[in-house]
Amino acid sequence: MAAIELNRIVKSFGPAPCLRDVSLGVASGEFLTILGPSGCGKSTLLRILAGLECQDGGTVSIGDRIVDNVPPKRRDVAMVFQSYALYPHMTVARNMALPLTMRRLSPWQRLPLIGRFLPRTSVIRRQISDEVAATAAALGIDHLVDRKPGQLSGGQRQRVALGRAMVRRPAAFLMDEPLSNLDAKLRVGMRAEIKQLHQELGITFVYVTHDQAEAMTLSDRVAVMAEGELLQVGSPQQIYMSPADRRVAEFIGTPKINMLVGVTGENGRIVVVGTSLRLSAPCAAGDVLSVGIRAEAIGISADTADSAFSGCLRMIEHMGSDLFLHLEVAGVSPLIVARAPAAALSRLAIGQTLHLSVDAGATLLFDGSGRRIAATDGAKLARLTMERQTA
Repeated sequence: MAAIELNRIVKSFGPAPCLRDVSLGVASGEFLTILGPSGCGKSTLLRILAGLECQDGGTVSIGDRIVDNVPPKRRDVAMVFQSYALYPHMTVARNMALPLTMRRLSPWQRLPLIGRFLPRTSVIRRQISDEVAATAAALGIDHLVDRKPGQLSGGQRQRVALGRAMVRRPAAFLMDEPLSNLDAKLRVGMRAEIKQLHQELGITFVYVTHDQAEAMTLSDRVAVMAEGELLQVGSPQQIYMSPADRRVAEFIGTPKINMLVGVTGENGRIVVVGTSLRLSAPCAAGDVLSVGIRAEAIGISADTADSAFSGCLRMIEHMGSDLFLHLEVAGVSPLIVARAPAAALSRLAIGQTLHLSVDAGATLLFDGSGRRIAATDGAKLARLTMERQTA
C-alpha cells in the first residue's frame, strides 16, 4: 500500500489549460474516486499519476518518494483502462502473466526456444503460472484461462484486465472508467466486485469516472472536478448533503437539483417564488442568490396554508419505488422536480395543481460566484438571538 500526493499539478495542451493548480492527497489503502464530466481533466490527472503524461508544473509523490522523473514501469502502480487493452493473440493466462513475465524473466529467458533451457526459467514460469491461476480463481475466470479475448464477453474481458493488474500486487490501482463499456446490469455487478476486491486487498485505489452512481457507491472519498479545477473532496454523504460549490450540487444527485432564484429580504430571510423561507443568510437585503432544493425536500401538501407554492403537474416518471413529478411553477424555468412515493400515483393526474411544501433545512444557498453560503433556520436564529439577549 502507498499514500499518493498530487501537489499543485498544472497541465496545458497548447494554449488550452487542462489542469489548474490541482492538489490532492490519497491515504494509504483508501478508495478515492475522481468524478467529473467529460473533458474536465480527470483522466489526464490519472495519466500524470501513472507517468503516461508529464505535467507542466507541480509534483507527484507515491509513498515517500517524488516520482516526477520515474518511468511508469518503476512507479509500482497498475492501471486498468476503459478499453481493456488486452492482446488479442494471447490467451487469458498469457495476458495476465505478461507483467510478471516482463518483470521476472530476462530477455534471453523470454525467448521461446532457447529460454526454456536457461537456468531457473522453468521455476520462474511455474511460479508465474501458479500466481495467475490463484488470481483467476479469485475473480471467477479460472475456467476461461485458455480462451482469447475475442471469445469473451465484455464483463469477462474486464475481469481479465483487473486480473492482469492484480497479479502484479502493486502499491496502488489506477482505474480509468473501467466499467463504461459494460451494460447496466454488468456495471452493477462489477461495482460490487471492485468494492469487495478493495476490501480484501486493502490497496490504494484511484478510480476515475463520470458516473456519479459509481462514485457514490464505491468510494471512501470523492474528488469532484470541473473545467480542470478540483471543486471539492469529501465523503459521498458530504458531497451530496453539503456541496461547497453550485457546480457540485448540480452534478451530484438524481434527479438534478432544482435551482431557483432567491432574494434576501429586509429581515435577512430568503424569498423564493414569492414565498419567504424560514432561512436567514449573511447577505445584504436585495442580494440575489441561487437556492438549491433537492427533489426529496419538496413534499405534496394537502393544506394550502402549509404550502410554499403551487405547481401544475406536467409529467410523471415512474422509478419503481419512487415517482419523479415534473411541475410547472409560475415564474420558474425549467420545471421543478419533486419526489413522491409510488403509492401516491393513484391520486395524481397530469394537469393537476399540487400544493408544495419545502423543507427549509434541506435547502442550499449559493452566491453569484457559485460558492456555498451557510444558512441558518429562522427559528434557530430567533432562539439564538433571545439567548444572547438573556445572557
